[in-house]
Amino acid sequence: MQVLFVTSEAYPLIKTGGLADVSSALPKALKNLKAFQGDVKILLPGYTVVLDKIESPKEIATIEVLGQVCTLIMGKMPQSQNKQDAVDVIAIQNTFLYERPGGPYNDEEGEDWSDNALRFGVLSRVASLLCSEATPYKAWRPTLVHCNDWQTGLVPAYMKLVDHSTAKSIFSIHNLAFQGCFDASYLSTLELPISHFNVNGLEYHEQISFLKAGLFYADKLSTVSPTYADEIQTPAFGFGLEGLLQTRQHDLVGILNGIDTLDWNPAVDEHLPKNYTASRIAGKKVVKKHLQQQLNLNDDGDLPLLGVVSRFTHQKGLDLLPAIIPQVVAQGGQFAILGSGDSVIEAQFATLAKQYPTQVSVTIDYNESLSHNIMAGTDMFVMPSRFEPCGLNQMYGMAYGTPPIVSPTGGLADSVVDTNEATLKQKTATGFVIEEVSTTAMLAGVTRAIATWHKKPVWRNIQRNGMQLDLSWRSRAQAYLRLYQELLLS
Repeated sequence: MQVLFVTSEAYPLIKTGGLADVSSALPKALKNLKAFQGDVKILLPGYTVVLDKIESPKEIATIEVLGQVCTLIMGKMPQSQNKQDAVDVIAIQNTFLYERPGGPYNDEEGEDWSDNALRFGVLSRVASLLCSEATPYKAWRPTLVHCNDWQTGLVPAYMKLVDHSTAKSIFSIHNLAFQGCFDASYLSTLELPISHFNVNGLEYHEQISFLKAGLFYADKLSTVSPTYADEIQTPAFGFGLEGLLQTRQHDLVGILNGIDTLDWNPAVDEHLPKNYTASRIAGKKVVKKHLQQQLNLNDDGDLPLLGVVSRFTHQKGLDLLPAIIPQVVAQGGQFAILGSGDSVIEAQFATLAKQYPTQVSVTIDYNESLSHNIMAGTDMFVMPSRFEPCGLNQMYGMAYGTPPIVSPTGGLADSVVDTNEATLKQKTATGFVIEEVSTTAMLAGVTRAIATWHKKPVWRNIQRNGMQLDLSWRSRAQAYLRLYQELLLS
């Protein structure tokens, strides 16, 4: 089994969100499974930071696709404890397409790159060619390609319509809201057959949709939680694609993401001033005090400290949080907030930080070390998403003894067990699930969590329940391996 894992980002090479974590952790977990007989390589664009970070790089091929001459650079993922286990990475080097300031999808002003259709069309085309007889890299040929989100959606289309590849394809949906829609005039640039620009193909509201292409042409579909697999087949969560997903429901499987238990483990986390475990949790108080001092909050351990690490968007429900912060502060609550996004939400948080300087800290940024310390140093984690395909932060929270307060959607519903009399008795309670995404429900959930936090023996049990869960990628990787095997044998 030779698996090509195609993605637009992978931690620690490049990261804007959870896709990067999955794109690093899943291939590594697959490679470490004894039952996985074969190899896995990651393919992604050669952004400047990617080329700088890949270890032991070497050129393996030069190829011209969609009018662009690209060099394929093979190397190893960095930061692997055992170099023998490091996953191979193939980066597509093209200075014009990928080596530019800004992010992988947006310029320095936050606007989408105007040539994203070409940039990710090239990524998809290279992936397809590597799976075909015309591959420029003869030493290794995938039997299966695993595509991720809209940026790779054209891979199955090229495989079926252009290269007629015998390799199988899986398309994973990490967030259906981002669809990669472009003007139909790109058909020629992308070298796609116009005969397939229709409702039973590439066309979506008179545009080319990379996402729809993946959903339509891939042999199998997966998404990042069982509940989200059901939700996206409904008008409320399907973003206009629920009909297509309903027709493919027998090819669609939901597999809950895991977390990288080397990077996210309070017992060994190098970002923390003090490590701790479920049986020796006293170190968490040290991290809390350190965090409070670092953020200029009142360093009183008897005040409940709530954490937020997120994009500030409508999807994440964080537009509702500013309205309840004064009421939570009145209960003695503190907030450590990290993230960026909607300028209105950013401004609201900044105003609250000025109004309550010793109780509300807001950092408008992406900071990996601070995110680890917020996850470890806070008492509870707030994540009231309107929809959440999987979510990783709620699992980080449980692993760090920081019970999450979440909404009942997607992977949040699949991973967090609400605290109530029955779940406390069963020793399964791991967090707090609010009834709906509203200011009233959110305030009620936070108030309930704070009241429970004051009951120290009960809170300790909730922490222990979460910290003892197997949240690793091992069992998830086994589920993907079964999916791969099923597909290859079909």
